[in-house]
Amino acid sequence: MTDWIFATIDRLGPVGVGLLIALETVIPPIPSELILPLAGFRARSGAMHPLLVWLAATLGALAGALVLYWLGARLGYERLHRLAGKRWFVLTSQRDLERGHKLFARHGSWVVAVSRCVPVLRSLVSIPAGVERMRLPRFVALTAAGSGTWNALFIGAGWLLAEQWHKVERYTTPAGAVVGVLLVAGVLLLVARKVRQAQ
Repeated sequence: MTDWIFATIDRLGPVGVGLLIALETVIPPIPSELILPLAGFRARSGAMHPLLVWLAATLGALAGALVLYWLGARLGYERLHRLAGKRWFVLTSQRDLERGHKLFARHGSWVVAVSRCVPVLRSLVSIPAGVERMRLPRFVALTAAGSGTWNALFIGAGWLLAEQWHKVERYTTPAGAVVGVLLVAGVLLLVARKVRQAQ
């Protein structure tokens, strides 16, 4: 997985980083905790400017969040809740949708910024924000602030660890494999849950 991320970044540069982060935001195939340090490492080698990497990653996160915001605004809570009960709908479960909705209702729009630093939740929180028709400028500002902070931390970590990357890579490769297995298991668990709900 590490080699594939490196290949994408090397081929497309900062644009590749943005695309990977946008994809991770909408349908998390690989975590940003893996993408961003690798991008920081490449920036340290001189292949890319670190500010461009950060900007691309933040724009990618914002683009993915806007897709989910639009989905929530377009479909509304009731329709999304019904879709989440379908066997084929693996984006979220009804239970997770309910949790996200309650979290947003309890803590307000600030949860949009804070959740950008929490795996999975950083994607799901955009849906209730769209359902509640949160003011788009505020949504964009809070998403950019939260995602920008998260991205800067992990890109910076990759930059600082560049001199010891040969040590780090020994752990990221098996970690990437473990993440891939866990993601597949998570999808299978969602499908199994939906099958049980439908019975």
